[in-house]
Amino acid sequence: MGDVENGCSRQSSPGSGDSDQEVGDMARPKLESLLNRNMRIEMTDGRSLIGCFLCTDKDCNVILGSAQEFLRPSDTFPAREPRVLGLAMVPGHHIVSIQVELDSVTSPQYI
Repeated sequence: MGDVENGCSRQSSPGSGDSDQEVGDMARPKLESLLNRNMRIEMTDGRSLIGCFLCTDKDCNVILGSAQEFLRPSDTFPAREPRVLGLAMVPGHHIVSIQVELDSVTSPQYI
């Protein structure tokens, strides 16, 4: 599994040669290629959401469609069935990692 780089927290240093427009021009095709793909988002509190990527914004908030929430199993709480959320907004500052499902006919695999 590979994580998608979170470009929202990137800070360009003075004199680096990168303008916000250039970074945006490179990021847009990548984001468009992820539209309507299933992804898993790991959050800072240990929860995972799996759903269809619908959109994002400049603050790295992510909207997932048909989302399901999975809690991290612990000693006191065993793993259980996912909770169906439907449409979910994940605040960008709570995202630890994003994994995108590979195109597969057999079973979900994430890169």
